[in-house]
Amino acid sequence: PYRPQTNGKIERFHRTMADGWAFTKHYNSESARRAALPAWLHHYNHHRPHTAIGKVPPISRLNNLPGHYT
Repeated sequence: PYRPQTNGKIERFHRTMADGWAFTKHYNSESARRAALPAWLHHYNHHRPHTAIGKVPPISRLNNLPGHYT
């Protein structure tokens, strides 16, 4: 925490959330916006390719998922 690298990463994630989930479409209420968050997070972590890690989703980097122990 409090390092420029860390702060930049979280600020970029906040921007990605704003652009991809929070303000992309009109929600009728804040509860509707919150209800849409789990689906967006699933897409972000499981399906959206990230250029910084070789155009694969972040979930592909985990090796300690339940049922995937070696």
